[in-house]
Amino acid sequence: MADEKKVIVEIKNVNKLYGDNHVVKDFNLDVYEGEFLTLLGSSGCGKTTTLRMIAGFEEPTSGSISVEGEDIHNKEPYERDVNTVFQSYALFPHMTIYDNVAYGLKMKKVKKPEIKERVTEMLDLVQLGGFERRYPSQLSGGQKQRVAIARALINKPKVLLLDEPLGALDLKLRKQMQLELKRLQKKLNITFIYVTHDQEEALTMSDRICIMNEGVLQQVGTPFDIYETPATKFVATFIGETNIFDGHVLLAENGRLHIAVEPGDFVVNGTDFISGDMLSVSVRPERMLYSETPVEGFDLSGTVKDQIYVGSVLKTVVVLSNGNEVKIERLAGQELPKGGRVYLYWNDGDAKLIHTFDNVFASAVENIVME
Repeated sequence: MADEKKVIVEIKNVNKLYGDNHVVKDFNLDVYEGEFLTLLGSSGCGKTTTLRMIAGFEEPTSGSISVEGEDIHNKEPYERDVNTVFQSYALFPHMTIYDNVAYGLKMKKVKKPEIKERVTEMLDLVQLGGFERRYPSQLSGGQKQRVAIARALINKPKVLLLDEPLGALDLKLRKQMQLELKRLQKKLNITFIYVTHDQEEALTMSDRICIMNEGVLQQVGTPFDIYETPATKFVATFIGETNIFDGHVLLAENGRLHIAVEPGDFVVNGTDFISGDMLSVSVRPERMLYSETPVEGFDLSGTVKDQIYVGSVLKTVVVLSNGNEVKIERLAGQELPKGGRVYLYWNDGDAKLIHTFDNVFASAVENIVME
C-alpha cells in the first residue's frame, strides 16, 4: 500500500505567484521512494514550475518542500540531493562523453580510479559503452539524452527530475526511450519525477500520475485509476478520448439516477447524487454500445456520420440531435454500425459520474426540465 512506503519528497501547501499570476495553487503531494511519478498537464498548468521549485531553480511564494524529511528551502540547487535532466540535454560540447558524465564527480574531488569505474558502469547502464571518446556533436538525439541521464544519475541522487526530456525526439525514438527510461528507473530504484504534456507517455511510464490544470492538482493515481475513474471532468477529457454528457439528475431513487441531458435522457446506477445535482457522465469510446432498436432505460439516438480506419482500431462517429458527436471504438474485425440511425447505451459501471458546478450548461439543463 502507498501509505506503507517511505515518503522521499513532501510538498505542503505550496503556492507560486509571478506578480498577479497564480501559477501553482495550494499544491500538496507526497512522492514515494523508488516510484516513477509524472506531472501531467497542458502548457502553462504549473507542472514545470513545480519541478523547478523542487530542483531549487524557483522558490515557492509560500509552503514548504522537503526531501527525506529535510526542508530544502534554504539550500542551493547543487546542495539538494536531486538532479535534473532537461529537454535540451545541456551537454558540454567541448567535452568528450566521458568527461561530460564524469563532470559532477570531478567537482566533488572523487579519485580518478573511482571516477573511471563509475563512468564506465553508468555508460554501460545506458547502453553507451565504447562511446567515451566521442563528442556530443557525434551523437544522435537519443544518444545525447542517454548521456544527459547518465551524467545526472552518476551522483546517485535521491530524486531524478526530468523536464520533458524526450520532447525533442521523433515519435519512434521517443517510444523506445520511454521503455528504456522505465527499465533504468526500475533497475536503479531511484525516484523519478517526470514532467510531460503527453498523455500516452504518462500512461506508459508512470507508477502514479498527477494531473494538473491551471495550477491546481486535479487528481493523483495510478494510470488505471486516472483512466478508469477520473475525479473531474477535466481529467476525463484530458486522459484519452471520452464521450461527455453534461446533465442534471431528475430523480435519485433506490440507487438509480434518472439523468436528463440535452439530446435525451437515461437511467444509470449511482448513489452519491441527489435530485437536482448537476453532473457530467463520461463514457469511453470503447465502452459505448449501440443498437438498431431502442434500448430500455436509454433515450439517446443519433445518425452515423463517419467511420475512420486507424490501423488496429476502427472509429465510428455518431451525431446526436443537438449536434454533439459521440465516438464508438472497436478493434479491427469487430462489428460496427452500418449507417443510419443508432441507439446508444452502455453497461452499468461503464459510465463514470462526475460532480460538476459548471453554470455554462445549467440554463440549458433547466430548459430541458421545464419542457
